[in-house]
Formats: sequence, C-alpha cells, structure tokens
Amino acid sequence: MDRMPSWIRQHVAALRALLVLTAVTGIIYPLLTTGVAQALFNNKANGSPIEKDGKTVGSAIIGQSFGDADGNPVKKYFQSRPSAAGDGYDPTSTAASNLGPEDVLDTLPVPGAKDEEGNPDEGKQSLLTQVCARSKAVGELEGVSGARPFCTSDGVGAVLKVFPDRAVSVNQACPATPFIATYQGLKVECGKPGEDYAAGRTVPVRGSASTPAVPADAVTASASGLDPHISVAYAELQAPRVAKERGLALDKVKTLINENTTGRALGFMGEPAVNVLELNLALDRR
Repeated sequence: MDRMPSWIRQHVAALRALLVLTAVTGIIYPLLTTGVAQALFNNKANGSPIEKDGKTVGSAIIGQSFGDADGNPVKKYFQSRPSAAGDGYDPTSTAASNLGPEDVLDTLPVPGAKDEEGNPDEGKQSLLTQVCARSKAVGELEGVSGARPFCTSDGVGAVLKVFPDRAVSVNQACPATPFIATYQGLKVECGKPGEDYAAGRTVPVRGSASTPAVPADAVTASASGLDPHISVAYAELQAPRVAKERGLALDKVKTLINENTTGRALGFMGEPAVNVLELNLALDRR
C-alpha cells in the first residue's frame, strides 16, 4: 500500500468510507430504527391501521372520503374535511393546494375550447370560489345557510373587476346574473370567458353575510390533505343529519362525538378534534 501512488490511496480510502457509511446508514441504522419502532410502537409504526370485521378499513392518522362511487357524500356517515392530496385523500400525493388569500380570481372555462391534452376546457377555480362552493354544498347537505363573506349566492367568489365605465363580476360566467346590479354607480356585468380583465381594479365584495354557519375546516383542506380529524363544531353540524339517516336519537350521536374527541395536545396546543373514521365505525357498531 505504501508503494501505491497517492491518488490511488485516496481513492481506496474513499471507497472504504463509502462501504462503511453505506453499511452503517443504509443497513444497520434502518434495521435498528425499524426494530425499535416495531418493538415499542408497533401499531403506529405500521400506519395505525383500523380494522372492521377482520379487514383493514383505514388508518387513524390518514383522512379518507366517505362518499359513493360518484363522489357524493354518504349521508349516514360524518364527512371529512376537504382534501387537496391528488384526487383527494391520496397518501402518495400528499400536498396542499398552495393557494393563498389573494387567490380570488377564477379562470372561466371557454365553451368549445380544449386544453393541451385535447380535453374540454374546465377553467380554474380560485381558492375563494372553492371555499364558496364547498360552503354552499355543505349548507345544502346539512340544511343550514352556506352563506359566507365574499361569496355569491350561487357559490363563487364575489369579486369585481372595476373599470372607469363599468364593473364586471369576473367569477360569474355569462349569462349569469351578477350578484349586485351596480357598484359605485357603475353597472355590473357578468364575466365573459376568455376576455382579459387584467387591467381592471380587483374588488372583493364582503356582502351582508355575517358569521358563517359552516365551520372553516368544512371548506378548507389541511396542509397535508390527509387530516383524519374535523372540528367539534363541524361534527356537531353534521350530527342531526346522521341521527336522522340512522334513526338514532341526537343525544346518542352527540355522545359518540364526545367519546371520539381528542383534547388539545399537551393540554394547551391546538383545539379538540374528532376522528372521523373512528366516529363512523362507532356509529356502525351501534
């Protein structure tokens, strides 16, 4: 070895380091941590699976849909919060929408137009319109008002583009009737798909809606898109529907909500939350 040129000795040393580090970090460490996890936290290490009649039906830490084949809510079940993970609740595509509070303008679909893949143009909903549409749908499902500030009655963002001689309700495609007839003396028009309104001043209109009956977690997705919990307020909003569909007393359903509610982390962090899957399974056992 002493007779080897220095550059060969350097390469041999690098190769040894590579082999040692590969064995330690790629084999020994993963086996050690996996063994400790399986020994001490077996259920959590395996994804906290929940079984029903001997079959795994979900995870206590991963949200899922409780809808039918067409995506419509199954009324006898409590519904999860919305998901932006893949096509919804996809653990392999966990992600948020990355849309923020300033995302209020829709891209209206142009009739007859197609996207780059040859599919019909579907446009793009802003975060505001997504929230408005979800609130309207939840309100209709639960029999309460789905109205929210900055939302129109037909479930899109109440946003104007204001020009010197006119105003346009840009999220309401023609021939829709604008949510207000005039704005500061200007006639309000419906939005024309494909028209460029960038030069106008963006004006969200709050409207007359006060405190929404539909909670915020019912209309917004979590950062992961896989949140297994909903707020106590959202669970209580759904309780009358579930009780009616199952022929149960409302008090019994509320008792199950309480039994499946977790407190604040460490007693002071966050808010109490209800695990939707565990609550629905508790209902099925009744």
